[in-house]
Amino acid sequence: QVQVVESGGGLVQTGGSLRLSCTASGLAFSDYTMGWFRQAPGKERDGVSCISWGGHRTYYEDSVKGRFTVSRDNAKNTLYLQMNSLKPEDTAMYYCAVGPRIFDSKYCVSPGSFGYWGQGTQVTVSS
Repeated sequence: QVQVVESGGGLVQTGGSLRLSCTASGLAFSDYTMGWFRQAPGKERDGVSCISWGGHRTYYEDSVKGRFTVSRDNAKNTLYLQMNSLKPEDTAMYYCAVGPRIFDSKYCVSPGSFGYWGQGTQVTVSS
């Protein structure tokens, strides 16, 4: 069966950095758009970033542009999110998800477009 596992979260001070990783197994990883979402307590799950199957196209939510970088290593079935200049408002549970085969930025903001999800990794940014 498909398994999606995130890692790399933690507690960091404002201005710090974290690198999230996500491995997906049980599917042809290189065939799919992959995405990162986040959800803060009491809020909806929002799209943060996503990347096309080959890594050539990406999407970033406005508040993370210039600070976060998404990448993937298809040989390792792994997705990454490098997060720099972190702010307290970035505090949330971060989820990795497997999306459609076709990349379209409209999918990146729609959790319903993603079929398989990890359990999440907590990111906390202290002020």
